[in-house]
Amino acid sequence: MSRSKPTSVEEPTTTQVGEIKTYAAGVPAVRVALERGVHEMGAVRTARTLAKLNQRNGFDCPGCAWPETPGHRKHAEFCENGAKAVAEEATRRVVTPEFFAVHSVEDLRTRSGYWLSQQGRLTHPMYLAAGDSHYRPVRWDQAHRIIADELHAMEHPDQAVFYTSGRTSNEAAFVYQLFARSLGTNNMPDCSNMCHESSGTALTESIGIGKGSVSVPDLETADLIIIAGQNPGTNHPRMLSTLEKATRNGAHIVAINPLPEAGLMRFKDPQKPSGVVGEGTRLANDFLQIRIGGDMALFRGICRLLLEAEKAHPGTVFDHQFLRDHCAGLDEYLALLADVELDEIIEATGLDDAQIRALAERVATSERIILCWAMGLTQQEHGVATIAEGVNMLLLRGMIGKPGAGVCPVRGHSNVQGDRTMGIYEKMPEAFLASLDTEFGITSPRAHGYDTVGAINAMRRGEVRVFMAMGGNFVSAAPDTRLTEAGMARCALTVQVSTKLNESHVATGRSALILPTLGRTDKDVIDGVAQQVSVEDSMSVVHLSRGSLTPASDLLRSEVAIVCDLAQATLGPDHPVAWQSLKRDYRVIREHISRVIPGFEDFNTRVRAADGFVLPHPPRDDRRFETSTGRANFAAHPLRSVPVPAGRLVLQTLRSHDQYNTTVYGHDDRYRGIKGNRRVLMLHPDDITAFGFMRGDHVDIISEYEGPDGLEERQVDDFEIVAYDTPRGNAAAYYPETNPLVALGSVARDSNTPVSKAVIIRLVPHHATAS
Repeated sequence: MSRSKPTSVEEPTTTQVGEIKTYAAGVPAVRVALERGVHEMGAVRTARTLAKLNQRNGFDCPGCAWPETPGHRKHAEFCENGAKAVAEEATRRVVTPEFFAVHSVEDLRTRSGYWLSQQGRLTHPMYLAAGDSHYRPVRWDQAHRIIADELHAMEHPDQAVFYTSGRTSNEAAFVYQLFARSLGTNNMPDCSNMCHESSGTALTESIGIGKGSVSVPDLETADLIIIAGQNPGTNHPRMLSTLEKATRNGAHIVAINPLPEAGLMRFKDPQKPSGVVGEGTRLANDFLQIRIGGDMALFRGICRLLLEAEKAHPGTVFDHQFLRDHCAGLDEYLALLADVELDEIIEATGLDDAQIRALAERVATSERIILCWAMGLTQQEHGVATIAEGVNMLLLRGMIGKPGAGVCPVRGHSNVQGDRTMGIYEKMPEAFLASLDTEFGITSPRAHGYDTVGAINAMRRGEVRVFMAMGGNFVSAAPDTRLTEAGMARCALTVQVSTKLNESHVATGRSALILPTLGRTDKDVIDGVAQQVSVEDSMSVVHLSRGSLTPASDLLRSEVAIVCDLAQATLGPDHPVAWQSLKRDYRVIREHISRVIPGFEDFNTRVRAADGFVLPHPPRDDRRFETSTGRANFAAHPLRSVPVPAGRLVLQTLRSHDQYNTTVYGHDDRYRGIKGNRRVLMLHPDDITAFGFMRGDHVDIISEYEGPDGLEERQVDDFEIVAYDTPRGNAAAYYPETNPLVALGSVARDSNTPVSKAVIIRLVPHHATAS
């Protein structure tokens, strides 16, 4: 039913600070999941939908990329945040042309991202013409022609940018990159540029492949699991079940993080009696409350202590056979370790001598070690070096390519790893491009394209005519929000392929299109034939996903169909790629993939197996390292940390428990005990006093970045101070509200990832402060 009135949305501004939780999940998680589902979908739709979530005959969760246990699926194979993600997508609310007729773009710009998302599913293609005030409905063929005309008007193909969200399926990602390269550009930034690019960069140099080397069974059988810069209770909740099993099997878990997180303290599995009426399971045996940016120093300090132990007891600590047979650069690295002073490590980490030595002893004596991490490590200026240092630690102990041991970068988006495998990357290797050209009879460009930061800078310079986003919320996910919006405004046309409204629909080019697409939960039927897509999880397992819900509108199109029809309209009927054949049958796409990408041979058959199939991983499979040396490389980076300047603080941005990436589900960060207002700044109580403030004071936050042209400042206003357990000198606040503070030039070395986890800030009283 169409409607023009907006959905009523509560936008709380009063902060309620309650008890910090010491456990994750349990009965409250079940209650919240069901309440959200019934509110958005109704009782019957909720039951039918959640019963299909992450099941072999169902659809993959649109939330995180945590894998299922091979050979086993629970009846309820989802977490609270997965249920929220499904409810958000499968809502019965709709946004029709009548809504846009009532609400101008200027009106929508005054609304929060939460308000926009809560309006419901988009139902029609909508066009904002240059100089117009409202989006108006447009036919699909007209939308394709508008885009094609703008692409044809470009002076060269690199005036187009094609962004990809990590929720895009393998099939859609493959045809999307095929279209971009057929057009003649490698400008394919994606969400990985802003999150795990540092992981891929470090791992590719160290072990020859930018993916994790472990499986769920490896984690379940490890005896030491180190979790650094990650909050699985909120960001990857199904990981907690795996950690619980590992704990029951005898694993020792060490959590390294500036903030204590409930999910690493205790887990109450709501599917077990002990999780309902009992105490649940303690997960982290040790919590090391490290200073922001101190992880590299910690890993190096551990390696220094491993060297000391090896010298004291030769042959008992280092895995000499592994080092001799498989590693390069060891001598240079050991020489670097010889100069490490433990006092320097203590200063950089904020930990004490006993904590560092205890972890080093665990690393020295454990037989199966896994290192897990996420954005707390990657979004640092020295993020690549930090991850490489963690790998150095594992290499000394021979912990790559053995059961129960290895590296585990935990991805967020449900298919961000698969999109990269499919070619969504501005610097794909020659082997991939040559294979693509041979398969389709095209000539792919070889010049590297723009990543996310590069694309924003190009837009700011007026060098991008057309910006197209396949899913996601680019404006809110990107750093330096105001500069990003200014860059978007300089484009002739911005195109958003979306399921729901977000801020990127109102930060437009001179003209803009919204193309409504099917979600992961929706049935995808083309010419009467039900289609299936595939995804790749964090551990390189590829499996099918089958939507089961009737789409919100007959006008919705799949991402595959949108790309193929656009390619046909742009490149013409004589183009060598049979776009309509790809659109009509996704099995045809998978046949092409099987011939282009190694590891996907017999794709259509293998992906129909109960648990899909696992892609090859040379270091894991046979300790083969496809690096420049043919060996696993020790990295000898200069030691770096993040000191706190006088009168300043170091800020990390983070999610609340009621959001997924930039999508805000509500205003209750239940585990941290903060509810209502999201514009809060978490500070240590002693820092609040030292800076002359009181709890509840309102401040403006000013970031400082020393760029090539001198000091740059950014500002966000009216944040309420909340006392929280953080290291002295460190602060935390939610994104995307604090993304404007992340300077575009503040990026990680080598990976160009925005430094969202180490922003230097100062505070000034807000003019409306009320003590």
